[in-house]
Amino acid sequence: MKKLLCLFAASLLATPAAAQDASTFTTGPVFEEFGPHAHVEQTVSLSDDLALRHSFDVAATAEDGRFNRGFESAARFVNMHAANGVNPERIDVAVVVHGRAVQDLLTDAAWAARDLEGDANPGGEQVRAMLDAGARFIVCGQSAAGLGVSNDDLIEGVEMALSAMTAHALLQQHGYTVNPF
Repeated sequence: MKKLLCLFAASLLATPAAAQDASTFTTGPVFEEFGPHAHVEQTVSLSDDLALRHSFDVAATAEDGRFNRGFESAARFVNMHAANGVNPERIDVAVVVHGRAVQDLLTDAAWAARDLEGDANPGGEQVRAMLDAGARFIVCGQSAAGLGVSNDDLIEGVEMALSAMTAHALLQQHGYTVNPF
């Protein structure tokens, strides 16, 4: 009987009813073309004076000419909080990029010079939009050195740190929390 109850409970968790329909996701209000989020009936309220400082650690590269999923998570964070009453001017995000994901911050010219897929960085437009909205992108200098990437190779506004570890330490000292996943 106990085994049957466990199987029943597991099947409930795996049913499509537990998943949200993709049509429930929307973009905006800050990034209209990306950063999808779902409306959620909250039981935890967000205060009017809420300020958020959050950093994202990104090491995985974009998949097949798409916008980097780690960068998209940062955009989703901004969009979903702004859509739920948090003043976008009180939402600070920093994206710390290391490993091969550094390539996702290359200028179109640097992208093409490295013979990466396509003639231009497929996520460059979204990165520039995020930078224009106040997001920070901070590159691990150690990863950049290992990949032969210089400051001149990076999209304008992208910052270079000594290392990703250094960037996270400095952000934490300035009140940023780190995305746990």
